[in-house]
Amino acid sequence: MSVVTLYTRPDCHLCEQALRDLRELRAELPFALVVLDIEQDEDLHRAYFERIPVIALDGEELFEYFVERDALRARLHAVANTAAG
Repeated sequence: MSVVTLYTRPDCHLCEQALRDLRELRAELPFALVVLDIEQDEDLHRAYFERIPVIALDGEELFEYFVERDALRARLHAVANTAAG
């Protein structure tokens, strides 16, 4: 199963929207969702401070600031088809 990681921090309205988008997509497609608060880790804070939210699929950063739903949906389908094939 693919893992989608959302790098976030408290009181971030873009992060809240990204989380809603990811939860809605997860209702359509199976993937594990990991939410990481960058303020809990100094290295993450340095890496993502001004770019959040950042959305990664299986460790590959795909999006900053917004979830591109159609693009993520296509990538998840491609990963699922590759795993099944």
